[in-house]
Amino acid sequence: MQSSLGKLSPQDAIALGRRVLDIESRAVAALSERLDESFADAVRIVLACTGRVVVSGIGKSGHVASKLASTLASTGTPAFFVHPAEASHGDLGMITEQDVMIALSNSGESAELLTIVPLAKRRGAKLVTITGNPASTLALEADVHLNAAVDEEACPLGLAPTASTTAALALGDALAVALLEARGFSAEDFARSHPGGALGRRLLTRVRDVMRTGSAVPQVPSTATLSAALFEMTGKGLGMTAVVDPGSDQLGVFTDGDLRRALERNVDLSQVRVGEVMTRSPRTIREDRLAAEAVEDMERHRINGLLVVNDRGRLVGALNMHDMFKARVV
Repeated sequence: MQSSLGKLSPQDAIALGRRVLDIESRAVAALSERLDESFADAVRIVLACTGRVVVSGIGKSGHVASKLASTLASTGTPAFFVHPAEASHGDLGMITEQDVMIALSNSGESAELLTIVPLAKRRGAKLVTITGNPASTLALEADVHLNAAVDEEACPLGLAPTASTTAALALGDALAVALLEARGFSAEDFARSHPGGALGRRLLTRVRDVMRTGSAVPQVPSTATLSAALFEMTGKGLGMTAVVDPGSDQLGVFTDGDLRRALERNVDLSQVRVGEVMTRSPRTIREDRLAAEAVEDMERHRINGLLVVNDRGRLVGALNMHDMFKARVV
């Protein structure tokens, strides 16, 4: 749909977008080239922290600081954001001598931060700063300063924080990832911090959490007729039934596919027993495996259901792809 671009032609809009991306990508690339021992020092200080990481900033830097606090907290480094103006009116009490404060300011002269930083240090907290000016007051106050300077902003007026906030954001991410690696933080650890998200469900949900159990598990003896097996399959709605011996140990599985193959062989359906046409040694999955692994197994082998066994190989449940959809593992 065509709409007005104001004073810009479509070509101008595209060119301006490319210019912004080019400036910001160069700003981030420059960070990599000048990263030095101070970055390792910042990692050491945060790793040694026995309290919390308190992240603060004002304006656009405040938004970056809030995101950094969130990233740290979700990757194994307990952290929270404190607004510097609110800190001056009581929230400074959140900061203790066991904490590390990370302060972000492009100029390094934000009045709100300069008001609270000496007070935080007086409490005994360590200070890491991220600024665009290594000679700034905030940088000189720091135990460790990380230089996020940029050659130019992407804003044509050179006023709106653009490349500078991108650089600070990238440097914060680099710090968070280095800490993640240093702590040996795993995907499962990450999932525990995100139990409500799709990743959390994939990495925390076990087969036992979603499988059908007890009377909901379709099963028939090997001597059952095909009509009895079909009745069990239809009644339990899994598209398959386990075939078991008198001790309820699974001998095989009977599926829609087994029925089709029996029909192709012109088997006398009124006479044959399910044990004669079942699939022996079917694919199974342990109840303690991840539900996501069950999905991968079914997709890899192009099957719609799996029998579930315990660590002794005994049948304890069953599931199909629909169960995975209901559990939102897929």
